Amino acid sequence: MKAIRVHEFGAAEVMKLEEIPTPKPEAGQVLVRVRAAGVNPADTYMRSGNYALKPPLPYTPGVDAAGVIESVGAGVTRVKPGDRVYTSGSVSGTYAEFALALEAQVHPLPERVTFPQGAGIYIPYATAYRALRQIAHARGADTVLIHGASGGVGIAALQIARALGMTVLGTAGTEQGLALATKEGAHQVFDHRAPGYTDAILKATGGRGVDILLEMLANVNLGADLKLLAKFGRVVIIGSRGDVTITPRDLMAREASVHGVFLWNISPADSADAHAAIAAGLDNGSLRPVVGKELPLGEAVRAHKEVIESRAFGKIVLIP
Repeated sequence: MKAIRVHEFGAAEVMKLEEIPTPKPEAGQVLVRVRAAGVNPADTYMRSGNYALKPPLPYTPGVDAAGVIESVGAGVTRVKPGDRVYTSGSVSGTYAEFALALEAQVHPLPERVTFPQGAGIYIPYATAYRALRQIAHARGADTVLIHGASGGVGIAALQIARALGMTVLGTAGTEQGLALATKEGAHQVFDHRAPGYTDAILKATGGRGVDILLEMLANVNLGADLKLLAKFGRVVIIGSRGDVTITPRDLMAREASVHGVFLWNISPADSADAHAAIAAGLDNGSLRPVVGKELPLGEAVRAHKEVIESRAFGKIVLIP
């Protein structure tokens, strides 16, 4: 089978398309014929070697995928060959024609959801759900600001927040991104490149501030974020690419808090909670993964560059 392989950590160009043996499932494992693989910023951090998780070399990147069960190992009862599934991790990596996964790492993909959409489910939606519900304890009466609402996690957060009944504000840096955020659930949108945009956000809340703020680029925005919080407000950091200086008094005056989210810390109970919520949203149509670009598997280098340069509107997926 064809697969992307990484033999050394480094820039995107370390990824190579190679021919390797197709794995066979052992007990408790399944083999998925990958129809689409999702590209996430976390994939680029792992590939660079500068991440909390460092896979042993050589390896095939990728956590998210969607496809069809090709075969199953002994003892597998939840799925069977021919079932449509999305993945929440794998044993062998998902940037490939086939991916080996544990039985617990595959989940039903409704017929209404395409394979490219399915490849954009796990990391974006589980991260957004964990940030909103499990860490920030979001309620329907809350106002949330999603800072960076046009990417995969941002869109997932917009849809989840609207389904919860929240008042939803979003930011983006282009007209296309602002339009997408509006379409996917934001009540109001703000151009984070525009001078004075934070004043406009405060004005939109009547000067009160927001109860919850989801931050995709904390090293740039966190200092200003704290001034946008209501009393007892919560910032949840989903992404950061460096250090930042803040004014602690902005937290003290509001008795506010800053939390980080790292999906790999999720407990089995919280994972089951997230998957149940995602399944319900996919089934009733309130959760709708948005695919911004489909690229051939061999263009993984391009995909990694574009996802980290914030040139993606919705999800970038690779098609084997």
